[in-house]
Amino acid sequence: MALNGIDISNWQANIDLTKISFDFVIAKATQGTHYVSPSCDKQIQQAKTLGKLYGVYHYAEGTDPTAEANYFLTNIQGYLHQALLVLDFEAGENNAWNNNPNTWIKTFCDHITNQTGIKPLIYIQASALAKVANVGDYGLWIAQYANNDPTGYQATPWNEGAYNCAMRQYSSNGRFTGYNGPLDVNKFYGDATAWNKYANPTGAATTSPQATTAPTVDIEQLARDVIAGKYGDGDARRNALGANYDTVQARVNQIVGTQKTYHTVSRGETLSGIAARYGTSWQKLARINSLSNPNLIHPGQTLLIQ
Repeated sequence: MALNGIDISNWQANIDLTKISFDFVIAKATQGTHYVSPSCDKQIQQAKTLGKLYGVYHYAEGTDPTAEANYFLTNIQGYLHQALLVLDFEAGENNAWNNNPNTWIKTFCDHITNQTGIKPLIYIQASALAKVANVGDYGLWIAQYANNDPTGYQATPWNEGAYNCAMRQYSSNGRFTGYNGPLDVNKFYGDATAWNKYANPTGAATTSPQATTAPTVDIEQLARDVIAGKYGDGDARRNALGANYDTVQARVNQIVGTQKTYHTVSRGETLSGIAARYGTSWQKLARINSLSNPNLIHPGQTLLIQ
């Protein structure tokens, strides 16, 4: 028997899992020692409410492996012995990709196991399997695509059986009714019992859903990322930050302090569009710029934003 599922992150902050067909979902929880996905808990709680299987993953940055493992564990305490745990080991933003990767992976995974009794799966691309040689008895989640054509769930993904793995990611362009965008699609080689053996191999008591602890969100880091432009402006920023928007935006405003921000109007821009870009209102912009008619702005005009 096999299960079909998706993996998601804050890039899919607005996904409504009630509208998607899946057996399991794996959500990004943390990265390095500085990032917690602001969407993780919402995504996991939806899966739990739906009675679906779920997992959480840590994206490796290749800093101190024990520190990254501890950061992951600190932020997923409420999911331990319920969620399947995964180390996502990829080339991007990963200092250990070509710097003793096997040692790094083994140290991270051994620490997770020693602390929790849970053996995490390791996500790795098929062309990089040498990086997981001799790291220990850890299940593999292998990514290999035949192409990037749109697809639904596949019963027999391309090249199936070429290597042993617990799970296979076979496309990043899954298309499903209920979500307007691409999704990573996966096949887990086992049933719900096998999944739960990975999630809770020791049979330890799990916390009740009401007692689940959400990941700790690093507001300071999110604020710095907002200032750096990583979360966009206006509605895009609000949607990406979700329930943390007001807190993060308040911290952004504190960091920016009394610095004044100006915007030079370009052809075709409107006051409401400019306001949305900066996460403010057109009424405020009209007031602080003494605009008697907010519908009349012209290219080259300089507006005070804050």
